Amino acid sequence: MTNLSVLYDAPGPRARRWHAVYAVVFVLLFLALAWWVYGELDDKHQLDGEKWEPFINDGNVWTTFLLPGLRKTLEAAGLALVIALPLGAIFGIGRLSDHWWIRRPCDVVVEFFRAIPVLLMIVFANEAYAQWSTVDRDIRPMYALVTGLVLYNASVLAEIVRAGVLSLPRGQEDAGRALGLRKGQIMTNVLLPQAVTAMLPAIISQLVVIVKDTTLGGAILSYQELLSAARLISSNYSNTIAAYTVAAAIFVVINFLLSQLAGWLERRIRRGTRGTGAVVAQGPADLGDGATGNLETTVAPPAPPATVAKG
Repeated sequence: MTNLSVLYDAPGPRARRWHAVYAVVFVLLFLALAWWVYGELDDKHQLDGEKWEPFINDGNVWTTFLLPGLRKTLEAAGLALVIALPLGAIFGIGRLSDHWWIRRPCDVVVEFFRAIPVLLMIVFANEAYAQWSTVDRDIRPMYALVTGLVLYNASVLAEIVRAGVLSLPRGQEDAGRALGLRKGQIMTNVLLPQAVTAMLPAIISQLVVIVKDTTLGGAILSYQELLSAARLISSNYSNTIAAYTVAAAIFVVINFLLSQLAGWLERRIRRGTRGTGAVVAQGPADLGDGATGNLETTVAPPAPPATVAKG
């Protein structure tokens, strides 16, 4: 039986040959670029063993610089996520409100903070804490960094929540109204639980952005996060390439674990919400003539197997 698809045309022999040529050319160009980079680094002695030795034989590099920097990175990212996620959910739901006096202010707040660069908000927050707050100078960089990340990412998460709810079929909301549920009950009991599965990948992707944006605090506020720790290592041991490579590898591991967590949560939620085909009544129903009756559970019969016509 021929495997045909209306969405994809299988390439013919000539197209397959050209695809193979493109693949070979790309691999050769990539290898040439990698060889050139290796040669440049080797000529400047950046690949010598002594440049990488502190990360293997000197435990102070990890205990004094990298691990404290990683802890501060995770602290700032965790605080920003814990505050931004519920705040974004509130503003996202507010933008879906039927009342203009709720919807319009939420629109203004989300669009305003989404349009300002996060770096600028961090600078403004730091100046505000310096002028109008009694926050201690030692922890002011962390407060300013978290504030900027919360304001920006809460507005982005609000759009994620709004898009996730709007992606559901209109019939879900109509079914809730048919059951007599109020708007708030429909949102919390019908729409949001189903939208979580669609929103989860985007939420985890935004968490990855938060983790990476913590480096802005080290760049402009001297917040001792992971990238600042790598900068101190490079200045103390004169191994710039090695220090930043190790820091980049740590960021890659963190973001990879977050991506794996997102995939695991999505699969678990999909298994937990998989439909069974059963329609269950919740109690006695009014039959319309004054009498009441108990609606029994009805199970939809399985669909018959599809029949494939052979030509």
